[in-house]
Amino acid sequence: MSDVQLPAGRGAAGVAPAARRRTPQPTGWWGAVLFLCAEVTLFGTMIGSYFYLDFDSHHWPPAGVPMPEILKVSVSTGVVVLMSIPMWRAAKAAQAGRRRETALLIFFAMFWQAAYLGFQIYLWRLDYLQFHPQGSAYGSIYFTLLTTDHAHVLLGILADASILMFILLKGLPRYQRIGVRGLAFYWHVVNVLIICVYLTLLSPRL
Repeated sequence: MSDVQLPAGRGAAGVAPAARRRTPQPTGWWGAVLFLCAEVTLFGTMIGSYFYLDFDSHHWPPAGVPMPEILKVSVSTGVVVLMSIPMWRAAKAAQAGRRRETALLIFFAMFWQAAYLGFQIYLWRLDYLQFHPQGSAYGSIYFTLLTTDHAHVLLGILADASILMFILLKGLPRYQRIGVRGLAFYWHVVNVLIICVYLTLLSPRL
């Protein structure tokens, strides 16, 4: 039997560069992906519950409960979603080893993410003064969605601060570059979830 001939460039010399380009993703990256998949499932379940309760209700929101605010929520949501851009740029800068640029971009995004969270907590308190989670099915799912959303934003801000501290103290070794990339991916997913929650809660006025 004649030997099988490899096409030009497919021998050992041609395969080695391709193998190097197919470097597997680090374990931490896949851990973050699995965590975010679980969170997407969680939000999907809650959003599904919201619309199920809406479908089964004669009045949504119930009588005496004000319609959700549009303008303030829309502006604050737009601001935090736009922070995906500096986080994406931070991941690119980290891969290129640009420590100062990476730190500044993360700090810039973290500032506006924290401002968003503070403003949302203020709106949450105003809502709580008008109706309560125990008062109706609407109140229960409304506050559950908002609180879970805000908890994920808080988690992201804490991750921002943690990675920023390590960058300032230790620079950008491979571990930190992977961390910045995972952080950017986290915020991309969370921002999509924020949009979904925003549209869900404003659906009675849309």
